[in-house]
Amino acid sequence: MFDDAMFLKDGMNSDTYSAVDTNPLSVHVMQPLWDRIVKIVPLWIAPNLLTFGGFLMILINFFILSFYDWDYTASGSSGGLIPTWVWVFGAFATFCSYTLDSIDGKHARRTQSSTPLGELFDHGLDSWASTVLALSFYSICSRTIGDIGNSVYTMYLSLSVILLNFMFSHWEKYNTGVLFLPWGYDISQVVLIGMYLLTAGLGVEVWHRPFVFGYYLTDTLIFLLIVCCIILSLPQTFYNIYIAYQKKTLLKDSLYEGLLPLFSPVLLFILLTTWVALSPCEILVKQTRLFLWMVGVIFANIMCRMIICQMTNTRSEVLHWLMGPLALVVFTATSGFQGRLEEPILIAFTIFVTAAHIHYGFCVVKQLSKHFNIYIFSLKKC
Repeated sequence: MFDDAMFLKDGMNSDTYSAVDTNPLSVHVMQPLWDRIVKIVPLWIAPNLLTFGGFLMILINFFILSFYDWDYTASGSSGGLIPTWVWVFGAFATFCSYTLDSIDGKHARRTQSSTPLGELFDHGLDSWASTVLALSFYSICSRTIGDIGNSVYTMYLSLSVILLNFMFSHWEKYNTGVLFLPWGYDISQVVLIGMYLLTAGLGVEVWHRPFVFGYYLTDTLIFLLIVCCIILSLPQTFYNIYIAYQKKTLLKDSLYEGLLPLFSPVLLFILLTTWVALSPCEILVKQTRLFLWMVGVIFANIMCRMIICQMTNTRSEVLHWLMGPLALVVFTATSGFQGRLEEPILIAFTIFVTAAHIHYGFCVVKQLSKHFNIYIFSLKKC
């Protein structure tokens, strides 16, 4: 389960981080702001502490919203059932997370403490944060209640598109050695902060009014999210890989090797979609938040392994080990073998994969910390 440690020692020594950000919002607005903010950060603070602090902020926000809105119906109720301070905190937490995630690399260069451990820690948490942010956003949208809200299947579809968009960005780096940052990230963060503030100021009712052609604003935003990911990001990814192929700078020497990291994520979403479509008890309807959390955790674990492979320029595994247990759970659920136990089994499986992911992350970070002779949350040497 932790074979990654065998190649981390040699592979990461030569890793150089290469990323390109062409988003006008980021380049002309946000980056100058981050350049000012990072100067306020004390020099004794470790960059990884900023990264982890940002992730904790959105995680706390997620748990608060889960308490008030476990089944995504609170915002659809008359007058709303979520206190105003929750929305204000959501805007604050998202801004803090966005800021800390944007200045951690700047602070690392400022303190001359950039390491492959920091890159892995940053992108590894980002792979999980993508799900956490989306699941918190759905509390604004609400699930379908009468004429308002969004279908839980729309939630699943949009989350899948978000995660696949994240995956293609890192798959591109796996093949080209360069991470082209998606335009949608900065836009989505700013829009999400604005939606939290608008909800706090005007109430959830602002999302219950038709926006255009009878569609609600949240419907329009989700539609634009899906379109932007598919129309803007995917073509750019394939174009960048094509250019690298033309220039003969691709890191992989065969189509099979280049596509290898996609096998597990594609199988993951095939299995999950099968479960959603054929579940006898309509598991996504009954346990929306838990099911989507489970989707995000498994995806994050797959992505962490892909990120390690791209950082070390090593061969990706063919199939992730969790695909076996997931396939078994999906088969027994859709065939009716689980019966009334489908929900308890989902709960148990979600706890299992969450614990496995945390354990994996802890072990890899510990191994890297020992190898580079550094503390994860301190600038002092071991």
